[in-house]
Amino acid sequence: MDKFSSLHRSEYLADMAKEELDLLIIGGGITGAGILLDAQVRGLKAAIVEMQDFAAGTSSRSTKLVHGGLRYLKQLEIKLVAEVGKERAIVYENAPHVTTPEWMLLPLIEGGTYGRFTTSVGLKVYDYLAGVKRDERRTMLSRAQTMEKEPLLREDKLKGGGYYVEYRTDDARLTIEVMKEAVARGAKAINYVKAENFIYDRNHHILGSLAVDLLTGDKKMIRAKKIVNAAGPWADTLREIDGSKKGKHLRLTKGVHLVFDQSKFPLRQSIYFDTPDGRMVFAIPRDGKTYLGTTDTFYEGDITGPTVTLDDQNYLVTAANFMFPSLGLTIKDIESSWSGLRPLIHEEGKSPSELSRKDEIFISDSGLITIAGGKLTGYRKMAERVVDLVAKDLSAAGGPSYPKCTTDRIVLSGGHFGGSAEYKLFVQKKVEEGTRLGLTTQIAEKLTRRYGSNIDLLYDIYKSEQWTHNNPELWLPLVYGIRHEMVATPSDFFIRRTGALYFHIAWVHKWKETVNQYMQSEFQWSEEQETKYRDTLDRQLHEAAHAVSLQ
Repeated sequence: MDKFSSLHRSEYLADMAKEELDLLIIGGGITGAGILLDAQVRGLKAAIVEMQDFAAGTSSRSTKLVHGGLRYLKQLEIKLVAEVGKERAIVYENAPHVTTPEWMLLPLIEGGTYGRFTTSVGLKVYDYLAGVKRDERRTMLSRAQTMEKEPLLREDKLKGGGYYVEYRTDDARLTIEVMKEAVARGAKAINYVKAENFIYDRNHHILGSLAVDLLTGDKKMIRAKKIVNAAGPWADTLREIDGSKKGKHLRLTKGVHLVFDQSKFPLRQSIYFDTPDGRMVFAIPRDGKTYLGTTDTFYEGDITGPTVTLDDQNYLVTAANFMFPSLGLTIKDIESSWSGLRPLIHEEGKSPSELSRKDEIFISDSGLITIAGGKLTGYRKMAERVVDLVAKDLSAAGGPSYPKCTTDRIVLSGGHFGGSAEYKLFVQKKVEEGTRLGLTTQIAEKLTRRYGSNIDLLYDIYKSEQWTHNNPELWLPLVYGIRHEMVATPSDFFIRRTGALYFHIAWVHKWKETVNQYMQSEFQWSEEQETKYRDTLDRQLHEAAHAVSLQ
């Protein structure tokens, strides 16, 4: 039985409830996934439950950069810059198929946030703190060189530019690959299971959780020596259930991103630029599109589905037209969008952009461990701190002595081809293999880059099941996703396993009924279930492409 197939979800849940775990993690975003992998590698018996799909919250709604946070240097968060800067290289080396170096251009504008001298010094300090490789260190550009890199930039106030490396990623796929590596090593993981309540002993010490499968209604009592709350924006909700929400608490801020076709926004070069109100925004070309973001505003609405408002759209379109005046963008040019929440630690009197991105750990009187705050880039170090704490407590309670963290050297699922130095040759070989099987070069390359060394499993499906041949770009990821990535709904497939709803929305419209019908047959859904999943995807498509009409 495959360990990460949505066809066996009920068996995984029953297995979790069979015996006491060392560690139960609640929350299947990048932080929870990192904790699961670290714990399993060190020898803890670990499991994770997620009430939505994996990465459905913040971890699929970021700017999709594993970046060092240059702006945090301006806020003098030196330790944070140093830590996440170094983590970029680790994430890249352990998963080159989902992370790639991306040269970033910082245009210097008269009266802008960054001057030439401070940018030069700042980027040099940034390179030093982050331990940037020699061939990726910053360089300063003249006005002419800056315009050559990106001709769309405004010319009237441009003074030059800084050029430095960030790392682009697919945040949801990074989360899935971390999770899959943990599961391959023996950890247990299941999506659409909600930790509905906690169970305690007579001294109100936490013993486990009553978990409910939201797809089947099945309920199980999962017991664990330690429970970690890694629920992101929902972390305080779990603290309330535990009766331990006091002192510091979360302050949610919303970040919105807009997607444009390259015919409307033909950006050549990733840009990190000033907005008229002094904030900074990214514009990044990807797969024939350009995406733009992010906003940073306090949020107090529905956590599950933060929407993109007309104000959000106008803010970002205005920012784009300020820096790229020849575009003349309007909100009608928006092809897709997404909105995510940052679970930050509240600090009185600070604006959303001023709130620290540092993580903190809270331990309640019941023993519930909560990890909150932090950044995508720092997920591995956050996990290390949590597992250090858990391992120490378990050892002190009479358990074995656990080794230190080694996840800096753990290659993630899909990354088993010899590191970044071998990636280009690996892709070339696998594309050639795919074309020999009958795939087009374009499809073979696209799938190899998305799935890395797991491409062999997709090729096995292609060789064994002839019906996939009529549209392998659709069928191979779908069948693989159900069998090996716990795709349980059409939204899982179109949003978090392929990113298509954001970057290829027309493709989703074209194939949504085909996918829905196949999954209904595969999972034996009732008409009510099939309608529910179809309606959910239709709503998400509408929200992504027509957010204005929702106001």
